Amino acid sequence: NGEGLQHQDGHSLLNAIAFPNVRAYDPAYNYEIAAIILDGMRRMYQDGETAIYYLMVGNENYVHPAMPEGCEDGIIRGMYKFRSKDAGSKLKVNLFGSGAILRHVVKAQDILAEKYGVSSNVWSVTSYTQLRRDAHACEHWNMLHPDQPRRTSYVEEVLKPETGSLFVAASDYVRALQEQIAAWIPGDYYALGTDGMGRSETREALRRHFEVDAECVTLATLYK
Repeated sequence: NGEGLQHQDGHSLLNAIAFPNVRAYDPAYNYEIAAIILDGMRRMYQDGETAIYYLMVGNENYVHPAMPEGCEDGIIRGMYKFRSKDAGSKLKVNLFGSGAILRHVVKAQDILAEKYGVSSNVWSVTSYTQLRRDAHACEHWNMLHPDQPRRTSYVEEVLKPETGSLFVAASDYVRALQEQIAAWIPGDYYALGTDGMGRSETREALRRHFEVDAECVTLATLYK
């Protein structure tokens, strides 16, 4: 979210969409960064693939948790379930977070459970672009091979158990980044992003201005 007097780069991951050899990621934690870098080294130096890996890495200090078991494939493909919280009710939401905003989504999960009795899953979305490319590739193959078994995209596969649920996504980037995968979300989908211009003296003020902090994620969930 910038330096000093905070400014906002909400569009660079959208720019990366135009270049098919660019694999753009917005990791939140050190183990996500490590998994992406190791995968990139293997693909480019061992397998000989031609690609550019574009990682959004900030300078904000926060605690990095241990890596959840079995999440490596999801990190590379674009998303994985980070944490679930059962509030003991039928009300449920799936919360998507990326980069530094993932922590706000996790905080929103706690607020929703403790104050409003809403259960939720938190998903770390490391790359909306990779998810969209995979979904488009599956759709294209299905269109050209109507006599073959239908292929299912990764995002459809992992979210199938949540069909009919509410999905709320928040990131440091414009809503269009999250909206790339709207066609494959199996439920009502609402994106929060940093559209427009914003300059604030602190990260906290900037995130409240753009309505992507924990309280605003909570409000959007209750609204939808």
